[in-house]
Amino acid sequence: MTDTPQDSAGAAPNSTLLDSGADQNAQPNRSFLSRLYTGTGAFDVVGRRKFYYLLTGAIVLICLLSMVFRGFTLGIDFEGGTQIQVPASDGITTEQVETVFTDTLGFGPEQVQTVGSGAGATVQVRSEALDAGQTDEVRTALFVELQPVDNTGTATPNAISFSDVSETWGGQITQKALIALVVFLVIVSIYIAIRYERDMALAALAALFFDLLVTAGIYSLVGFEVTPATVIGLLTILGFSLYDSVVVFDKVEENTRGVLHLNRRTYAEQANLAVNQTLMRSINTTVIGILPVLALMVIAVWMLGVGTLKDLALVQLVGIIVGAYSSIFFATPLLVSIKEKWGPVAAHTKKVHGKRAEAAERARSGKLVGAGVRVDTVPAEPAPVTPRVGARPTGKRGKNRR
Repeated sequence: MTDTPQDSAGAAPNSTLLDSGADQNAQPNRSFLSRLYTGTGAFDVVGRRKFYYLLTGAIVLICLLSMVFRGFTLGIDFEGGTQIQVPASDGITTEQVETVFTDTLGFGPEQVQTVGSGAGATVQVRSEALDAGQTDEVRTALFVELQPVDNTGTATPNAISFSDVSETWGGQITQKALIALVVFLVIVSIYIAIRYERDMALAALAALFFDLLVTAGIYSLVGFEVTPATVIGLLTILGFSLYDSVVVFDKVEENTRGVLHLNRRTYAEQANLAVNQTLMRSINTTVIGILPVLALMVIAVWMLGVGTLKDLALVQLVGIIVGAYSSIFFATPLLVSIKEKWGPVAAHTKKVHGKRAEAAERARSGKLVGAGVRVDTVPAEPAPVTPRVGARPTGKRGKNRR
């Protein structure tokens, strides 16, 4: 029995080896959804990491440019201003309140929305800071045009309330949020470094910073208003992003356990298999996370009219989508790049590639021999000639001469 020109380094050189160790050429052609659901390693995410690095870099660059040149649309809590509340009785609408405000002062408010529902509904107006004279003008005009009533059902100008909002409150919220962010990152780094390893902690932190930066950049690009609820929502999306990255890293750790003692697959291939095996789970988690956030936005905007809930749900929606991208296409490829830069993983990858090259060379030599091409050029010795039975000798006989 002859040995095939293969060794422990892998399969035949002209076949594509799946991360699962199976020959892809021998696999049946499956649909996109089938490969996505089974997670057999058919999507080469880690192998195309340079492309995803370029894509990630382009996204980060666009977000940075937007934040530098366009800036953010800050809410009244960060810029300061005046807040007006008008009881939404007798069918008073936001359009009526906005029209009266604009006609009285000559400029429009920054935001007009209905807060609450039923008998407790009010029209909330946010504008730049108004002085005492402007406040009296707006109060009088709103009462004359709309005739709002108080809790007793009496039409009175006192039913319209005014309050000044200081920008220091938003600054205090931001400062406390930054402190919470730093504490969160420190605790997360220590946990991942102890539970997994240092390189995974670095990749997870890079993914977290990417999520924060891109979410903030999207707010700058689209022009969403930044409120204290937005700042608080940024902290909530960090937990989702971290959870998604840890799920993938847990599978990477499982697949790469003992890989350095084998010469069949590399660390990158096993990490790519982990991404494929958790890809469907990441998609399901993202969809399930988005659905209640969308429901919260519907309830906040169309039913309750609570702007705080809308701001909180909006930042969560953006953050969940960005976190799903970073955990799949950025965190794991970055982990592989760090591993292959130095250390035993880099040496093992070179060793596996070297053995595969040797196997390919032996297979090529075997094919040449099978095709009739002489590999050994040493000439063979001629076979000895055996005389035929009964044949007369052809040589001269020696004669005895006397």
